[in-house]
Amino acid sequence: MLTHPFALGLVVGKFSPLHLGHEWLIEQAAQQCDRLLILSYANPELHRCDAPHRQRWLNLRFPHHETIVIDDDWLNRECTARGIASRPIPANDSSDEAQQQFLAWLLGSVLQRSPDAMFCSEAYGPKCAATLGESLGHTVEAVLVDLHRGHVPISASQIRQNPHRERQWLAPDVRASFVHRIAVLGGESSGKTTLTTALATHFETATASEYGRELWEQQSGILSEPDLLKIAHEQIRREEAGLRLANRYLFCDTSPLTTAGYGGWMFGKVDPELAMLANRPYDAIVLCRPDFPFMQDGTRRDEAFRSQQHRWYQDQMGKLKCPMMEAAGSVPDRVSSVAAWIPTLSLN
Repeated sequence: MLTHPFALGLVVGKFSPLHLGHEWLIEQAAQQCDRLLILSYANPELHRCDAPHRQRWLNLRFPHHETIVIDDDWLNRECTARGIASRPIPANDSSDEAQQQFLAWLLGSVLQRSPDAMFCSEAYGPKCAATLGESLGHTVEAVLVDLHRGHVPISASQIRQNPHRERQWLAPDVRASFVHRIAVLGGESSGKTTLTTALATHFETATASEYGRELWEQQSGILSEPDLLKIAHEQIRREEAGLRLANRYLFCDTSPLTTAGYGGWMFGKVDPELAMLANRPYDAIVLCRPDFPFMQDGTRRDEAFRSQQHRWYQDQMGKLKCPMMEAAGSVPDRVSSVAAWIPTLSLN
C-alpha cells in the first residue's frame, strides 16, 4: 500500500563531494517516497571524489536507501551480465540532452527501474523528467527542491576550490576524505610523540596517538607476536576516527610500519597481514632524526638500537612512495621546518 505520494523516487548527482545541500535534497525526497534510488556518476571523476569515495559516503550517510555509484567498470560488468552493449558515461560538460538520454538508457536498459518522481535542485529537472517519462513509458514527475539554494547556500564546485575552508558544509564522514594523513616516525627516544603533539597544536588539528606504547604499559612490558597485529589494527582505527575530527591534517604518532619493524626486531619475522598493513599509504612522512641525547625511561633499549631503527626507517622510505623529510634539532626547530615543508607538497 502506497504510504507516500510516490512509490519510487530518484535523485541523481555527481556528489563530488557529497555536501549538506545534497543531503537535504535527499532527505526531502525520502519524505515523499516509499523507496528512494540515489544514482551517481561523473566523467572524469574529480579529485578525492572517485567512485569508491562516493559510494562510501552514500552508504554511510544513507544506509536505508538504495545507492549506486556508476563507473566504467560497474557499467561494463552490468551490461555484460544483461547481454547488452555498454555506453560511455557522458562527460561532465556534456549537454543536458546527452546527460538525459544516458540516464534514460541507464534506468531502462541497465537498472530496469522506472521512478515515479525525480527530485533535483536544478532548472533542467522538468525537461529531464519528461525525457525519462517518454523513454520509460511511465510518467515521471519533476520535484524541484530549493532551486535557488536558499536553504543550503553552497555548491560542490565551491567546495572543491577549497574543501578545508568550506568544511562546515560537509558531514564528518565526507570531510574526513579531504584530510591529509601525515605519519611521524622515528626510533625510540627520537621525539616523535612530542613532535606529533606540537605539530597538531601548530596546525590546530588532531592526532592519532600511539597505541603500541599504551598496550605495552597495560601488559607490564610484555607483548606477544599476535599483539602486534592487534596494535596495527587499533592504530588504523585511531587514524580513521581522527580523520573525522581533524582540520586539514591528521598527525599520526607511528604507523603500522613501526609495528612491522618491531615484528622483525622482537620476533625475527613479520606476520603477512602485518606486512600488508605496513604498506598503508600516507600523504607525507616526517622522520625524526636521533640527534639529541638518548633518554632512558626504563622501557627503551639503548642508543645503538635507536640508530639501528633510524637506518631501517631510512631504508623503508624509498618503498613508500610518498614525500618524506627528516626533522632535526629542537622541538621548535622541527615544528618550524615541517610547517615550512608541508605547504610545498601541494596537498589539495
